This record gives sequence, C-alpha cells and structure tokens, in this order.
Amino acid sequence: MQTGLLSCDRHTPLDVAAARMAERRCSSMLVMENDEPVGIWTEHDCIYLDFADPGALRQPIGDLMIESIATIAADASLGEAAMRFAAENRHHFLVVDEAQAPLGILSRSDAVLNQGLESYLRLREVRHAMCKTPLVLPGTLTLGELASRMRFTHTDAAVITQPGQALGIITERDLVRFVAAHPGQVSVGELATRPLLSVAPGDTLIHARDQLIANRVRHLAVIDESEQVVGLLGFREMLDGNEQFYIEDLRQALAQRDQALSQSRFNLELAERVIDASLEGIIITDAQTHIEFVNPAFTHMTGYRPEEVIGRTPALLSSGRHEADFYARMWHSLKSNGYWRGEIWNRRKNGQLYLELLTVTAIRDEAGETTNYAALFSDITHIRENEEQVRRLAYYDALTRLPNRRLLEDRLSLSMRHAHRNSRRLAVIFIDLDHFKQVNDSLGHAIGDELLLQVSQRLSARLREDDTLARLGGDEFIALLPDLDEPAEATHIAGRLIAAISEPFKIDGHEFRVGGSLGISFYPDDAATIDDLMRNADAAMYRAKQEGRNTYRLFNSKTHVQENHHLAMESALRDTAETGAGLDVHYQPIFDTRSGALRGAEALLRWQHPGFGHVAPADFIPVAERSGLILPLGRRLIRKVAAQQQRWLAAGQAVVPVAVNLSAKQFWQNDLPARLAAIFSEHELPPGLIDVELTESTLLDESQQATHILQSLRELGCGVAIDDFGTGYSSLRYLQDLPVTTLKIDRSFVARMQTAHGSRAIVAAVTGLAHELGLKVVAEGVEQASQLAALKQYPVHCVQGFHLGMPVAADVFAREWLGSA
Repeated sequence: MQTGLLSCDRHTPLDVAAARMAERRCSSMLVMENDEPVGIWTEHDCIYLDFADPGALRQPIGDLMIESIATIAADASLGEAAMRFAAENRHHFLVVDEAQAPLGILSRSDAVLNQGLESYLRLREVRHAMCKTPLVLPGTLTLGELASRMRFTHTDAAVITQPGQALGIITERDLVRFVAAHPGQVSVGELATRPLLSVAPGDTLIHARDQLIANRVRHLAVIDESEQVVGLLGFREMLDGNEQFYIEDLRQALAQRDQALSQSRFNLELAERVIDASLEGIIITDAQTHIEFVNPAFTHMTGYRPEEVIGRTPALLSSGRHEADFYARMWHSLKSNGYWRGEIWNRRKNGQLYLELLTVTAIRDEAGETTNYAALFSDITHIRENEEQVRRLAYYDALTRLPNRRLLEDRLSLSMRHAHRNSRRLAVIFIDLDHFKQVNDSLGHAIGDELLLQVSQRLSARLREDDTLARLGGDEFIALLPDLDEPAEATHIAGRLIAAISEPFKIDGHEFRVGGSLGISFYPDDAATIDDLMRNADAAMYRAKQEGRNTYRLFNSKTHVQENHHLAMESALRDTAETGAGLDVHYQPIFDTRSGALRGAEALLRWQHPGFGHVAPADFIPVAERSGLILPLGRRLIRKVAAQQQRWLAAGQAVVPVAVNLSAKQFWQNDLPARLAAIFSEHELPPGLIDVELTESTLLDESQQATHILQSLRELGCGVAIDDFGTGYSSLRYLQDLPVTTLKIDRSFVARMQTAHGSRAIVAAVTGLAHELGLKVVAEGVEQASQLAALKQYPVHCVQGFHLGMPVAADVFAREWLGSA
C-alpha cells in the first residue's frame, strides 16, 4: 500500500491538490476535515472534469471528492483485496487498523506488484489479459473531448495517433498533471507521452510486467505482426486476468475432483462386474493361503460354492497327479518373482480331473510384505484335446484317415536313410484313378467321397504290413514300399493294386467300375531325393495314362528327358503366344494347273526361338494342340495374314486369297465368325481375301452345328477347303450337306500316282466326285514335273508343292509371285 498518506483540507483548490499528487506520483488524495477523513479524490476522477473551463479546475477539492470511502483491514490478504477490486469496481481502498485509523491507500497497481502473481504471469500470454478494445483517438481532440471519451468507454488510458509521429498515450495520471498545470487549448496529440512502449500478443505477462516496472509506465500497447494496435495492457488488466484465472482454476479443480470421484466409483463397479462376468476362475487368499473370495466362474468350473471353500486352502482342488517338487518350484517362483504361471491338473467337486492354465500373483503392501495371493485359472482340457485333433489333421487325411503328404515325406525320409545304410531298394507307386471326375460329375461328390474311402480300404488291404499308403489329395494316392529285394516285388504289388481298383463298386444303389493308372520309381535307381522320387513316379503314372490307362509303368529316364523337352518347349511356346516374339508367317503359292497363273497361297506359321532355334511345325503344333496354346497362336496367324493383306493393298500390289488352317479347337469357338468379321473390319479387307482350311475329322462330329458356322464364314466371303481329303474317315454325306468350296488331295496320293494304281484311282474318284458336286480341287505335295503332268489328266483346278514354289517370307512372296497374279 501507499504509506505516508497524501492528504489535504476539503477547501484546497483542485489544481493545488493535483500538483501535489503529480509531484509525489500518487494516484489518490485523502480529503480531511478536523483531522478526520471525509472523502477521497483519485486520478480516475479526472475524466469527469471539464477541461474546457479552466475555472472548473480550481474548485475546492471537497466539491469533487468521493465521500464514500471504501476501507479494507490491514490484515486482509491481497487475494481478498483483488477480489474486492473486481467485485466493487474500485481503484483504491483506504487501509485502516483495528480502530479504523487510516494507515495507507491500496491501489490496483499495488495489488499486482505485491500479490505474488509470478506463476500466473509466467503461464499466461499477453493476449489472454489485454483489453481487446483499446481506446484509440486522433491527436486533434481536446482534453475535454478526450476525458469524455474515456468516461464513456470506462477506460483509464487512450492511445493517441498523430500523422508522422509514433504512437502516444494519455493516462489518468497524465490528466492529473494537466489539472495541476492546464495546457489550454493544446490538442492531445501534443500532450501525449511518446513513444508508447509495446509488447506482442504472444509475449508472457511476466515480461510485460517487467517492462512496466523498468520503464515506470502503467500501460503498454499490444502490437500484432501487421503493426496494428490490437490491445492495451496495464496493471488493471493483469489483476482482472488473475482473478479470472483463479476462478477458472478453482472451477477446473472442482470439476476434476468430481470427475475423479465419479471415475473411481465407476472403476470399482466395473471391476466388480468384470470379476463376476469373467470366464476365468478367480481365487483371492490371505497371506496364509486361506481363501477369502471366489467368483462365479470358479463355482462353474470346480462345482464348489463360495461357502464351501471360504476359509479353506486351494489344496482341496488337488488332483494328486503332481509330485511335491512341482509345488516346491511353484512356491519358489512366487517368492522370488512374485508370480507363477503354468499348467496344472486339478479335480472338480464331482471327482473329475481337468487341466487348467493357472496364474498366481503375490499382492504386496507398501512395505513389500505379502498380504494376499490372487489366482486366475481357465479350463484348457478341451483346448488340449482340440490341439491333439489339429495335430492329427496336420498329418492325416480328413476323409480316408490315411497319412497325408507331410507324414508320407517323413516316413519316406526315414525309409530312404534305412535303405541307404542297408543297401536296399524302396519303391514309390503313384496311383491316380481313371475317370474319377466322371463319377463326381454324374453321381455327385458324396458318392465320389465314398468311392475314395472304399478305394483306400482296398489298396491298404493289398499292401504289406510295413508299407505306407498316403493320400495326396483328390484321387491321387502314394504307396511307399520299403525293403525291396528286386523291382519285381514292386510290379507284383502294383498288379494287385490295379486288380483291387478294377473290381466293381456298389455305392447307394449304383454299380460302376473305375480303373487306376500307376507309376513306379525306385530308390536309389531313379532318384536320390524325396522330391525327385515322387516326381518321377508321377511322370511314369502319366505315361501309363497316355498308353492305355488301368496299367502301370516304370520310370524311364530317356522318356522323362523327352517329356522334359516337351515341357520346356511348351513353356517357351506359352511365352511366345503371349508376346508374339519369334513368330513369322511364310506363304506357299497355289497355281492354276492349266495356265500356271497364281491363284492363291497357303499361310504357314514359323517359329524361331533363341534356345530351340528353328522349330518345325511338326514339333510345335502338336505341343500347342495338347496345351491349348493353338487358340492364341491361331489368332496371331489370322491377324498377321490380315495385316499383310492390308499392307499389300495399300502398296498397290495385286493380291490373291490366302488360306489359313483352323484347328478343331479354333473352329468350335462360339465367336469364330464374329472374331473374323472384326479382324476383316479392323484391317479394311474386302471379302474373299482370306480362306480357311479344315480337316475332315473336325467336321464329322456335330455336322448340323458345323453347317451353321461354315455358312457364317461363307457369308463373310471366306472359301472353305477340306484339307488332306481322303486320309480320314471320309463321308460323302457331309460333302453334300456342308457349304464347302474346295477339296485338297493329300500329298500321299500325289506322291504315289506313278507307282501305285490305287492312288491314281483315288485321285480319279476324288476329282470326279468334286466335279459333279461343283467343288474346286487342289492337289498338294507336287514335287516333280512328272507328278504335275500326271495330274493334268484329271479335273484338278490348282496345284501346290515344292516343285512349283517353296513357302517363303512375305516380301519374297510378293517379289516373286504376286506380279503373276
């Protein structure tokens, strides 16, 4: 507080009293009469003066004082004073002793400077306490106008702006000086104190307070990054902010206390519900292991009610299956580590044994002494049973209960080591049922499963005691025959297995037969590893299927090498079918028999591979047919021919029809006509530039459907030729019914025309038949001039062969032959 009270008589002129206040830098003057305080006049009262009337500033101070003096006891706390400042909206309190004698005056600034607000001021930023609506006035105003604005806005300072000058400020204390020495009609811009010190909104309040004290000022402007005044900060704002901060902290503390109490109650209730609802049994004992609490799950698992076990020890659950050292290790772990976890056999109330997973924890007090033991346990008897079942399923087939591949490989590994040590043989027989898919598709999977079960029983009955029968999956079985003296033993057993499978089956009123194809490989003759041994047996089994089924074959390394070559070729051909790399088309010319003019060409696919070199069509076409790759290869052939015809047309070349060979798989594709139409449209080809060639066997089956497809091809402008006519099962009926245009006499008949009377007769018959049916005849394989001369005796329209022209690349074909078209 302000000691050494500044006082005056009530008749003292105001300007005189103000001069004394300005000299002493006091913010208030106590007004006395007969040595008794009768009022107080503060610097805040300046804003109610009329500065435009100098005479008003010389009135007796008693006429302007505040007669109600607010007092505060000297022993009151600064916190209480701060709250009263805000609640009563006062700037000063008269501090009195117990006898109400005045001791001093306490201002808001005194409270801020002495209340010990450092912790608050360090935590808070200026933006949280500043006056966000500062009074900013132009410097052209008069003092009277300034005082009026301050009075109206309830502010104790105004920021003064003056063009070309720094910000200034006029405070209530400045007004006291102006009362003491009236400046006349000078504008407030000339009276303002400059420069106005400033802080940033993000500065701490402790920094701002230190600025106020160090510079002996009472206000700081708050300037943002754009150099705009966004607030004003003084001791008043700091004190108000502290009170708000205190109230907010108190509110938060009370709220946190209530929340903590509520959370504590909730946690206790939740813990009780969790314990009651837990599926794990819970036992709590005292330090001497006497049971104090059990939960409902304990009763459910053991059969004991709480009243039957409270006060007793968990020993009543003992199964008698564990030795004393088991429990000794348990207690040693509890005392050393504070817990024990493991599996233990216990006994229910009804005497039934069960396996439980038990966790025991020692509960200690603050001194580290054990006060209780808590045990959690769950019944894992069924889990162990299920694990045993899972282990069995991991090594045995679920349907037949035979060993699966994993167990077979384990036994095979042991047998191979035994055979190696004793210089013995063993055999692996790969067994695959014939036509099993037909049984599944026609009679259903249930009968298929029963068939597999009966097959497994029959095969097991035909094997020796030490042999192993395993199921790999589907209809595939493996028989392991250890300790063989001669390979004949394995072939003898294979014959018994085939005979067992060949016997008729009767299932759900259905009687049927299936066969079995078997492949045999020997250790160490055919392979030295498990994978190779089984792979070789598998390869031998596939050879048995290819060579008639329902039989067995021994692994043959030479045959295996050939099959591996075909497999490698198939893999390479698959890559080629996807990318087109290495594929080319050669064209063999077809000439008019009489005039020798070019009438057409046959497109022949050629394949050049980096690893296999030039692969003959006779080698890769069968592989493509068998693997299904003939479809993408055929589509690439047609597209290459169409693109080449398009290029010849664009270059102004004379073009002739080019025939492409269609396999049966290509022909019976449902979208063949639509696909060809799309290719013709894409390459803008006129009708008649691409013909198709088919073998007789393609058309013999489902001739009615073939008629529809051929008619669609004829509507696209495609000629249809029967290739290699006479070598298959020729039918005169389909020649009459199907819309074909050409017959191609096979090269075998042309080659033997001069040496075999039968060949000449066949050529005569075919050409005569074709002439009567209105079909064109093409003779293939003309390799000698004498053959060409002989063919001219018959109605043969066109010829092709090495004598007339070899298959050549497209550019060579165009250069040598298209000019004569």
